[in-house]
Amino acid sequence: MSLEAGSIRIARMLFGSRLGRAILGRLLEKDPSGFRTRLEHVLSMLAEEDAGEKPIRMSCMFDYYFFKLLIEVAIKLMHMSEEEFKNGISDPAVRRGVELVFRSLLQYGVTVPQKLAAPFLVVWNFTNLCNLRCKHCYQNAGEAQLSRELTLEEKLRVIDQIDEMGMPLIALSGGEPTIHPDFIPVVREGARRGIYMAVATNGIRFADEEFAKKAIEAGLRYVEISLDSTNPEKHDEFRGVKGAWRKTIEGIKNVVRLGEGRVSTGIAMTLTKLNLDEIESMVRLGEELGVTRVIFFNFVPTGRGREALELDLSPEEREEALKRIYREATRSNIQVVSTAPQLARVSWQMSGGSDVLPTHFTVPKSKTLKAVAEFIGGCGAGRIYMAIQPDGIVTPCVFLPIPVGDLRKDKLRDIWEKSKVINDLKDKDLLKPPCGECEYRYVCGGCRARAYAYFGDYLAADPGCLKGKLSKSELAAQAPTIS
Repeated sequence: MSLEAGSIRIARMLFGSRLGRAILGRLLEKDPSGFRTRLEHVLSMLAEEDAGEKPIRMSCMFDYYFFKLLIEVAIKLMHMSEEEFKNGISDPAVRRGVELVFRSLLQYGVTVPQKLAAPFLVVWNFTNLCNLRCKHCYQNAGEAQLSRELTLEEKLRVIDQIDEMGMPLIALSGGEPTIHPDFIPVVREGARRGIYMAVATNGIRFADEEFAKKAIEAGLRYVEISLDSTNPEKHDEFRGVKGAWRKTIEGIKNVVRLGEGRVSTGIAMTLTKLNLDEIESMVRLGEELGVTRVIFFNFVPTGRGREALELDLSPEEREEALKRIYREATRSNIQVVSTAPQLARVSWQMSGGSDVLPTHFTVPKSKTLKAVAEFIGGCGAGRIYMAIQPDGIVTPCVFLPIPVGDLRKDKLRDIWEKSKVINDLKDKDLLKPPCGECEYRYVCGGCRARAYAYFGDYLAADPGCLKGKLSKSELAAQAPTIS
């Protein structure tokens, strides 16, 4: 069965021609009415948002009606409802995402997976400070800040660059970002610019109702709270602080209650040998708490996780876990996903090619949006997102500690466009066997951070997949070279 998605064929038909590229070029020009681009103006009009006192010129009306016709044709070809499209673009961050896709199509044409003119998101390790000491921490966070962490002024300049590149989303991580005094000001500034602001947190600060209200009012849109077990004692032991589970659950409840209709909530569990038997019970707990989604993270032996290599799943354990995750995704009324790129392949195989759960994106249970996996393309490190460290060093992924730039000296746009590592990661055809020879390399391609952690080579095989399987002796031999 061909993995090429119908949506990609449609995109090639609409935007691969000279006329299509001319239309894209016009829509991405600076808007004469004061919006960033003509496309931003048109999407605002399609969403029926009040354009304020900005004048609507005749040229803008021409763009509007022409683009509206183009959209009507596209959504019919993809069997999408106009209501679904309109609901999506009512969000300024979604409109940023649409514009980014169009800029990417103009710059690169339709590629598989799609090369992007800018990342969809930046995961920003906001600080090295943390109020816990987790066994698997990729950042090796603790009680002290790094000596060269960015100042608030420098952070706001980073937001300027993210905004200029038209990125739709910023995810603040750490360490524990919520305990840093710059957290609320940065959330507020990003939200003011129409950027979707998210946080990855241990949830303890959100147990304080006043803090939770303040963060939500600042413009936080998504709160992803880590929970390593449904068992309080097991979670606390893994997190290194007694009572952490209770505070985390209080934090989840506060966000769900106070953020209703405004904030999505996720539970994130890193799968290890210690909690492998809790997939179904964690989804049940998420349902009971009323969260939006449950995310099962791949374990990557980097940072403090290098000292816990024995916690990693075998390829057989991971394969069975992903099957169970997919079954939960089809059963549950909340979204159930995993950061393991192999989930796209497993879901494709289990559904006989009728369904797919791509990494990093949650596809609604709709026939409209199933065939997007090749466009998105599995592991997103250096392709869909980049990471920023507390001191402004840029890496392809928070789990992939390869410096590719320094925001105190380099422009984020230049790093994205010129870094050899980033450009290598954008090209799935550079992957080494067996990942590079696998028929599912465009929907999966293996986790690049795990390849680097085990082999010191971000283009090597992912040893967590059955095709990249290593024996225990081979894994032990590789362990001293973990980078």
